[in-house]
Amino acid sequence: MTEYHVLPAQHLIGAVRIAHPTPPKFVTMESPALEIMTDLRHSHVAEIDPHATMESANEYMMQRGVRSLFVLNDDHLLQGVITASDILGEKPLRFIQEHRMKRSEILVSDIMTPLDYLEVIPFKEVLRAKVGDVIASLCDAGRQHTLVMEGDIDGAPTICGVFSLTQIEKQLGIAIPLPGVAKTFAAIEATLIH
Repeated sequence: MTEYHVLPAQHLIGAVRIAHPTPPKFVTMESPALEIMTDLRHSHVAEIDPHATMESANEYMMQRGVRSLFVLNDDHLLQGVITASDILGEKPLRFIQEHRMKRSEILVSDIMTPLDYLEVIPFKEVLRAKVGDVIASLCDAGRQHTLVMEGDIDGAPTICGVFSLTQIEKQLGIAIPLPGVAKTFAAIEATLIH
């Protein structure tokens, strides 16, 4: 059996600071796209069950400080994405009118953007892309986010990253206006349905 030892400790004196997260790395349009991708292989993924209520999803997003959640089934397979825009936008109102139910009864699966409406960029494309290429892709699609996919060790498709326009703006230090088209997963789905 391993023997454990007490770690040496010391008393605090004088001025003591608290560490803060390192600010996002500043990039340019020519920087490698990998520098702006949230790598899900090194970050904890914000996920939720499709049977959770919409209100609990909203609370969880606020607690985590995120604006979107991956919706995973019991087998941990991606079913869709739910965003703050899905919850705070028109989707819940339309769902209430169409199904005659209370807001508190709406489930994540009722208003999420389902898997077959999501698009991804292959990771091999990201490896040779620049920040400007990602911005051009987001602007062309009129989206705030896009997913990155690669095959896992068995070759199964796996979401490994996310590009967020908000994160890119922070790292570039400028605002990036999108054309007047759908900007969220919710808006894309609404456009496709109508």
